[in-house]
Amino acid sequence: MPWEKSSRLKSLPPYLFSEIDKKKKALFAAGKDVINLGVGDPDQPTPKFIRDAMREAIDNPTFHRYPLDEGLPEYREAIARYYKRRWNVTLDPATEIYPVIGSKEAVFHFPLSVVNPGEAVLIPEPGYPPYRSGTVFADATPVLMPLRKENGFLPDLGAVDKKLLSKARLMWVNYPNNPTGAVASKQWMQDAVNFAQKHGLIFASDSAYCETYYEEPPTCVFQLDGGKDCGIEFHSLSKTFNMTGWRIGWAAGNKDLIAALAAIKSNADSGQFMALQKASAVALDQGDEESKKIREMYKRRRDTFVGAMQKAGLQAEKMPATFYQWTPVPGKRTSVEFITLLLEKANVVTTPGNGFGPSGEGYFRVALTQTEERIREACERIAKAI
Repeated sequence: MPWEKSSRLKSLPPYLFSEIDKKKKALFAAGKDVINLGVGDPDQPTPKFIRDAMREAIDNPTFHRYPLDEGLPEYREAIARYYKRRWNVTLDPATEIYPVIGSKEAVFHFPLSVVNPGEAVLIPEPGYPPYRSGTVFADATPVLMPLRKENGFLPDLGAVDKKLLSKARLMWVNYPNNPTGAVASKQWMQDAVNFAQKHGLIFASDSAYCETYYEEPPTCVFQLDGGKDCGIEFHSLSKTFNMTGWRIGWAAGNKDLIAALAAIKSNADSGQFMALQKASAVALDQGDEESKKIREMYKRRRDTFVGAMQKAGLQAEKMPATFYQWTPVPGKRTSVEFITLLLEKANVVTTPGNGFGPSGEGYFRVALTQTEERIREACERIAKAI
């Protein structure tokens, strides 16, 4: 008998890119030389010292059992050292840090731990889709906070609907930002924490790109007055150390929020492989210089892309963080029309801005996950196509 999707799945936005994916797959099948700038998946390998640490850890038979729910002590302690070294922030490894299976699953699960059915969640838009899907699966209402260029791609907190705000329980913030590449000043972050405290909101900061910046380092919520009272951060090793496939990250912050997330995760999974936690501890303790090299590589790629696009007449500008470029679509085409043109005429894959929310219409996102040579070639093809 046919089975229908659940009402929760039906309530999610439709997948906008099915036709684009079909065309992309057809090009690959036809043997075309496709340059993929669509996916935020680093093209370089995980640094050797981390792979070596993993090889050593995987031979430890004690790591072959179910992991501890609260995570390997060595990993939590390495995270605490990272915070102290990076931001001069002190965290208790036992109560204020919790390992997760990549930040995506934790971002998705977190609303289930703190939001009740019928309450609301403030979500930046355009933004990372799990903010919305996690809200929907918690039977809560997503309240979109548009990110517009005239505001520096920062939410206008004063413009949030007062009736919806009164129902809100949680606010997501994501800086450095995916997809726009924007950063938030320390003052704006403090104002946002103050806003959260005033309205009784949990301040959830998605900090997956905190080590991919090209100017001033991003602000940690726990550097701010009241930040630990209402805040939780979600981190990932994916972009910092080219570890997207390893699926490892952590949450840190207010001990009650960490305990709530831990309670959900103890029902949903059995924790992350302990050998991977051990290798990740090595990455955090020994990886500062490697992270700096990766950051410099993406800066060169950004400069290559922006210079070529400006030469081609596009209004590209150097975004201050992440390995994404958020660029206005030239002419009167929609985002989908433009990226379809690039796919069909240039064999270059990019992402339409409206795939991240309605405020993304008129933009396209490029992921700088190709070599400078391939990025330069992609730009040459784009210039000819437009």
